[in-house]
Amino acid sequence: METSGGIQASLAGRYATALFALARDERQIDSVVRGLDALDQALLDSREFAEFVESPLIRRDEAARTLTALAAEFGLDPITTNFVGVLAKNGRKRELRKIIRALKRIAAEHRGETVAEVVTARPLNDDQVAALKAQLRSRAGRDVILEPAVDPNILGGLVVKLGSQRIDASIRTKLNRLAAAMKG
Repeated sequence: METSGGIQASLAGRYATALFALARDERQIDSVVRGLDALDQALLDSREFAEFVESPLIRRDEAARTLTALAAEFGLDPITTNFVGVLAKNGRKRELRKIIRALKRIAAEHRGETVAEVVTARPLNDDQVAALKAQLRSRAGRDVILEPAVDPNILGGLVVKLGSQRIDASIRTKLNRLAAAMKG
């Protein structure tokens, strides 16, 4: 499996690489990705679940039991259920978000796609997403999966990270450049 050294160098990347290898060997990549998507959505939707995952106060065995019990509610496959249990037992549940992101990148690369992180001041509508994907596809030369994020501090425009490229077309950056130019 070809993955970048950057992904494999991080703790989350090593866990994601191991999970992906297991999912690939068991021909369960899609179900594992769906399970991690469900966990990712739960982290966004439930403040309590996000606090549980981030809390260093919960004992490892208790966290493993809880995550395993929640697996059915999230619709997790057996591989992902076992994985989150092991993650909790190893005291690494706080890495879950990073592992999800790393595994999505590995899976996208495996499918011949690339992932673009897109930060906007407001959520994009479907037409904007489609237009942005088309533009990034022509730039990258392959299909692009968007990882959207909203940050009102950029004021408007967008910031895109596509591989090692960073495209900053935010209003905030433009205003900062203008202010620096006016200072002389």
